[in-house]
Amino acid sequence: MKIGLYFGTFNPIHVGHLTIANHLQQHSDLSQVWFVVTPLSPFKKKSSLLDNHQRLEMVYRATKDYSNLRPSDIEFHLPEPNYTIDTLTYLNEKFPEHEFALIMGEDNLKSFHKWKNYEIILDNYNIYVYPRISEGKIEHQFIEHPKIHNVDAPIMEISSTFIRKSIKEGKIVRPMLPEHVWEYVDEMNFYK
Repeated sequence: MKIGLYFGTFNPIHVGHLTIANHLQQHSDLSQVWFVVTPLSPFKKKSSLLDNHQRLEMVYRATKDYSNLRPSDIEFHLPEPNYTIDTLTYLNEKFPEHEFALIMGEDNLKSFHKWKNYEIILDNYNIYVYPRISEGKIEHQFIEHPKIHNVDAPIMEISSTFIRKSIKEGKIVRPMLPEHVWEYVDEMNFYK
Protein backbone atom coordinates (compact mmCIF):
# COMPACT_ATOMS: atom_id res chain seq x y z
CA MET A 1 0.00 0.00 0.00
CA LYS A 2 1.28 3.48 -0.87
CA ILE A 3 1.01 5.93 2.03
CA GLY A 4 1.43 9.69 1.76
CA LEU A 5 2.89 11.28 4.90
CA TYR A 6 1.60 14.77 5.65
CA PHE A 7 3.72 16.26 8.46
CA GLY A 8 2.63 19.23 10.55
CA THR A 9 1.87 20.66 13.97
CA PHE A 10 -1.84 20.85 12.99
CA ASN A 11 -2.41 23.58 15.59
CA PRO A 12 -5.30 23.37 14.72
CA ILE A 13 -5.97 21.11 11.74
CA HIS A 14 -8.31 23.00 9.39
CA VAL A 15 -10.36 22.45 6.24
CA GLY A 16 -7.35 23.41 4.08
CA HIS A 17 -5.32 20.49 5.47
CA LEU A 18 -8.23 18.10 4.92
CA THR A 19 -8.92 19.37 1.39
CA ILE A 20 -5.28 18.92 0.33
CA ALA A 21 -4.96 15.45 1.91
CA ASN A 22 -8.25 14.25 0.43
CA HIS A 23 -7.38 15.69 -3.01
CA LEU A 24 -3.99 13.96 -3.00
CA GLN A 25 -5.47 10.65 -1.92
CA GLN A 26 -8.26 10.83 -4.50
CA HIS A 27 -6.22 12.16 -7.46
CA SER A 28 -2.92 10.28 -7.15
CA ASP A 29 -1.71 6.73 -6.59
CA LEU A 30 -1.74 7.16 -2.77
CA SER A 31 -3.96 4.62 -1.01
CA GLN A 32 -3.97 6.57 2.26
CA VAL A 33 -2.69 9.81 3.73
CA TRP A 34 -1.35 9.80 7.29
CA PHE A 35 -1.32 13.09 9.19
CA VAL A 36 1.96 12.88 11.14
CA VAL A 37 1.54 15.18 14.13
CA THR A 38 4.88 16.81 14.94
CA PRO A 39 5.51 16.86 18.69
CA LEU A 40 6.36 19.96 20.66
CA SER A 41 10.09 19.97 21.21
CA PRO A 42 10.92 20.02 24.92
CA PHE A 43 13.52 22.68 24.08
CA LYS A 44 11.04 25.04 22.44
CA LYS A 45 8.20 26.27 24.58
CA LYS A 46 5.56 27.88 22.42
CA SER A 47 2.57 29.08 24.37
CA SER A 48 0.28 28.97 21.33
CA LEU A 49 1.14 25.32 20.57
CA LEU A 50 -1.32 22.94 22.19
CA ASP A 51 -0.19 19.75 23.90
CA ASN A 52 0.74 16.87 21.56
CA HIS A 53 -2.26 14.74 22.51
CA GLN A 54 -4.72 17.63 22.13
CA ARG A 55 -3.48 18.23 18.57
CA LEU A 56 -3.58 14.48 17.86
CA GLU A 57 -7.17 14.41 19.18
CA MET A 58 -8.09 17.21 16.74
CA VAL A 59 -6.55 15.27 13.83
CA TYR A 60 -8.40 12.13 14.95
CA ARG A 61 -11.70 14.05 15.06
CA ALA A 62 -11.03 15.68 11.68
CA THR A 63 -10.25 12.39 9.91
CA LYS A 64 -12.63 9.93 11.59
CA ASP A 65 -15.21 10.20 8.79
CA TYR A 66 -12.58 9.59 6.05
CA SER A 67 -11.44 5.97 5.75
CA ASN A 68 -8.30 6.85 3.76
CA LEU A 69 -7.09 9.69 6.01
CA ARG A 70 -5.46 8.70 9.32
CA PRO A 71 -3.86 10.42 12.32
CA SER A 72 -0.33 9.33 13.29
CA ASP A 73 1.54 9.90 16.56
CA ILE A 74 4.64 8.09 15.29
CA GLU A 75 6.97 11.02 16.04
CA PHE A 76 5.82 11.15 19.68
CA HIS A 77 7.79 7.93 20.22
CA LEU A 78 11.01 8.91 18.43
CA PRO A 79 14.04 10.75 19.85
CA GLU A 80 14.06 14.55 19.68
CA PRO A 81 14.62 16.52 17.58
CA ASN A 82 12.47 14.93 14.87
CA TYR A 83 14.09 14.72 11.46
CA THR A 84 12.02 13.49 8.52
CA ILE A 85 14.75 11.05 7.42
CA ASP A 86 14.70 9.36 10.86
CA THR A 87 10.90 9.08 10.84
CA LEU A 88 10.97 7.58 7.33
CA THR A 89 13.65 5.06 8.35
CA TYR A 90 11.61 4.05 11.40
CA LEU A 91 8.37 3.71 9.40
CA ASN A 92 10.10 1.51 6.79
CA GLU A 93 11.32 -0.82 9.54
CA LYS A 94 7.94 -0.90 11.30
CA PHE A 95 5.80 -1.24 8.15
CA PRO A 96 7.92 -2.99 5.48
CA GLU A 97 4.75 -3.88 3.56
CA HIS A 98 4.02 -0.17 2.82
CA GLU A 99 5.63 2.25 0.42
CA PHE A 100 5.90 5.74 1.91
CA ALA A 101 5.90 9.09 0.11
CA LEU A 102 6.15 12.66 1.39
CA ILE A 103 3.53 15.35 0.97
CA MET A 104 4.76 18.92 1.18
CA GLY A 105 3.81 22.42 0.16
CA GLU A 106 5.76 24.20 -2.54
CA ASP A 107 7.09 26.55 0.18
CA ASN A 108 8.82 23.58 1.87
CA LEU A 109 10.32 22.41 -1.42
CA LYS A 110 12.07 25.78 -1.68
CA SER A 111 14.01 25.02 1.53
CA PHE A 112 14.26 21.24 1.03
CA HIS A 113 18.00 21.46 0.22
CA LYS A 114 18.52 22.48 3.89
CA TRP A 115 16.87 19.33 5.31
CA LYS A 116 18.98 16.67 7.02
CA ASN A 117 19.95 14.01 4.41
CA TYR A 118 17.63 15.46 1.78
CA GLU A 119 19.59 13.59 -0.93
CA ILE A 120 18.78 10.23 0.70
CA ILE A 121 15.10 11.19 0.96
CA LEU A 122 15.09 12.16 -2.72
CA ASP A 123 16.83 8.94 -3.78
CA ASN A 124 14.37 6.71 -1.92
CA TYR A 125 10.99 8.47 -1.69
CA ASN A 126 8.53 10.14 -3.99
CA ILE A 127 7.51 13.65 -2.98
CA TYR A 128 4.07 15.05 -3.78
CA VAL A 129 4.13 18.84 -3.86
CA TYR A 130 0.97 20.92 -3.59
CA PRO A 131 0.92 24.58 -4.70
CA ARG A 132 1.39 27.39 -2.18
CA ILE A 133 1.69 31.12 -2.70
CA SER A 134 5.13 31.90 -1.27
CA GLU A 135 8.32 33.86 -1.81
CA GLY A 136 11.58 32.42 -3.10
CA LYS A 137 12.64 30.07 -5.85
CA ILE A 138 12.77 26.29 -6.16
CA GLU A 139 16.35 25.00 -6.40
CA HIS A 140 17.31 23.98 -9.96
CA GLN A 141 17.98 20.34 -8.93
CA PHE A 142 14.32 19.92 -7.85
CA ILE A 143 12.76 21.20 -11.08
CA GLU A 144 11.59 18.25 -13.19
CA HIS A 145 13.16 15.74 -10.78
CA PRO A 146 11.65 12.27 -11.44
CA LYS A 147 10.82 11.75 -7.72
CA ILE A 148 9.10 15.13 -7.30
CA HIS A 149 5.49 15.24 -8.45
CA ASN A 150 3.73 18.60 -8.63
CA VAL A 151 0.07 18.01 -7.87
CA ASP A 152 -2.61 20.21 -9.34
CA ALA A 153 -4.36 20.62 -5.98
CA PRO A 154 -6.46 23.61 -4.94
CA ILE A 155 -4.43 26.46 -3.43
CA MET A 156 -5.54 26.76 0.19
CA GLU A 157 -4.57 30.01 1.84
CA ILE A 158 -6.06 29.23 5.26
CA SER A 159 -3.47 29.12 8.02
CA SER A 160 -3.54 27.77 11.56
CA THR A 161 -1.84 31.00 12.69
CA PHE A 162 -4.68 33.07 11.24
CA ILE A 163 -7.26 30.79 12.90
CA ARG A 164 -5.58 31.05 16.33
CA LYS A 165 -5.29 34.85 16.04
CA SER A 166 -8.94 35.13 14.96
CA ILE A 167 -10.15 33.00 17.90
CA LYS A 168 -8.13 35.16 20.30
CA GLU A 169 -9.81 38.24 18.81
CA GLY A 170 -13.27 36.70 19.25
CA LYS A 171 -13.90 36.22 15.51
CA ILE A 172 -16.02 33.38 14.07
CA VAL A 173 -13.75 30.71 12.54
CA ARG A 174 -16.17 27.79 12.52
CA PRO A 175 -16.34 27.51 8.67
CA MET A 176 -12.54 27.03 8.54
CA LEU A 177 -12.50 24.00 10.86
CA PRO A 178 -13.97 20.52 10.41
CA GLU A 179 -17.14 20.37 12.51
CA HIS A 180 -15.77 17.86 15.07
CA VAL A 181 -12.62 19.98 15.47
CA TRP A 182 -14.63 23.18 15.95
CA GLU A 183 -16.70 21.48 18.68
CA TYR A 184 -13.53 20.34 20.51
CA VAL A 185 -11.79 23.75 20.20
CA ASP A 186 -14.94 25.51 21.45
CA GLU A 187 -15.56 23.04 24.30
CA MET A 188 -11.94 23.26 25.49
CA ASN A 189 -11.66 27.05 25.03
CA PHE A 190 -8.47 26.63 23.01
CA TYR A 191 -6.54 29.65 21.70
CA LYS A 192 -8.52 32.20 23.74
